[in-house]
Amino acid sequence: MSIKEALKIADKIVFDKTGEHLDDLQEAVLQGTVQRETYKQIAKKFECSESSVRKVGSELWQILSEEFGEDVNKKNFQSAIQRFRVSNVSNFTQNVIEQHISGNFNTCGEARYPPDIPNSDPPNQETANAKPTKTLHQDLSEMPELGNFFDRTLELHTLTTWILQQNCRLITLTGISGIGKTSLAVQLVQQIKDEFEYAAWFTLNEFPTIDKFQSNLTQLFSQSENPDSSPTNQKRLPLIKYLQNHRCLVVLDDVHNLFCSGELAGKYKPNYEEYRSLFKQIEKLSHQSCFLLVGWEPPKEVPQLTSENTPIRTLQLTGLDTAAAREILRDKGLTEIDNCEALIHPYQGNPFWLKSVATLIQELGISATELLLDDTILLPEDLKDVLQQQYDRTSELEKQVMSLLAAENQPVNFAKLLQHGQISSSYLLNALHSLSRRCLIEKQENLYTLSPVMKQYIKTRRSHLTNIDHE
Repeated sequence: MSIKEALKIADKIVFDKTGEHLDDLQEAVLQGTVQRETYKQIAKKFECSESSVRKVGSELWQILSEEFGEDVNKKNFQSAIQRFRVSNVSNFTQNVIEQHISGNFNTCGEARYPPDIPNSDPPNQETANAKPTKTLHQDLSEMPELGNFFDRTLELHTLTTWILQQNCRLITLTGISGIGKTSLAVQLVQQIKDEFEYAAWFTLNEFPTIDKFQSNLTQLFSQSENPDSSPTNQKRLPLIKYLQNHRCLVVLDDVHNLFCSGELAGKYKPNYEEYRSLFKQIEKLSHQSCFLLVGWEPPKEVPQLTSENTPIRTLQLTGLDTAAAREILRDKGLTEIDNCEALIHPYQGNPFWLKSVATLIQELGISATELLLDDTILLPEDLKDVLQQQYDRTSELEKQVMSLLAAENQPVNFAKLLQHGQISSSYLLNALHSLSRRCLIEKQENLYTLSPVMKQYIKTRRSHLTNIDHE
């Protein structure tokens, strides 16, 4: 569908709802959306603020959602309006057939196809003979509801390209707690789920063994293939056979629950080792499906750096840019900060961290501007709880390395860490590698450091333990 057609359809819908045609900014938002431009790019072209563009966009998506009967947003506008157009063509064709059968069809009259959609063509023989599309089967009951989603345009484009264009079979989406992995995965699934015959979302803490996980997934396949047969009488194929026979998208959230606490990253828990074989099958065997693994750390089988010649990929999520992080602060009511970068920077654009701190500031009535004067790093209790969960998963060796890094004011290299004499070179290398896979340390060329928030957490923890010992 051309941009002109999309604008005409949207204009008619808006006019029917509001009594007014699209204005110039509304047209610019819709046109920019079709051309995959960000709100920031649209605002720059139209010479207005990004917030104005976002507000207009939000109003448009609300109107279109009510008319289309589905959630319409910037990411799915083009596909949603195409489905709406096709639906109207189908409904009109069905009405024509019914009127013809009943003898009420006026063959002398001139009809538009369909009457409510401008510039639509009548159904032709090619359309009539087209093969029916395959039925979509989706089990997304465990997928969380998406709240406010802050711009991840680049990451969404990357994941979509890997899955739909490069046909990657195994993808890991990793990042430190609160960085927005699950939110990004939800947005991705909503955007591409209809490209697959099957789409399923599972949270791995619900499946303690691979048998239960595979049973739930193969049941989805087998019931849709044999809806009239009882589950006990069905002969189920191995999971990989379903992935080869159908195009499937499977999301495994909280994949870190497969791995041991107190060990280096990626060591499987007892009775969980068979997941390793499954992931190897998904990677090595030819099929048309994709598994997306979401969690704090990836399996050992998936390297951090992958080649474009392989069917596996890893995306380590980092913080939001300043513009998107500023939107979080505004959403939480912090509108008076002149230099909001001074708050965003130490929390590294981490959505949950920023929301947690902004909520604390609001509830206590602290002036954020005064708070920023002495570089204070606040650790609200909910933030400390999440950091503790991730910290407690690490081995004693990793905890030693983080303590060393927390004591440094600047990033340090491997040789400097060795000088402390506490850890041998081989153990230190393994610890750094594990911490990196867990997204708990940052690497800048050949230098290592902790985030300001993690440094503060470790110092606070150390101080708390010292006080307990003195008591």
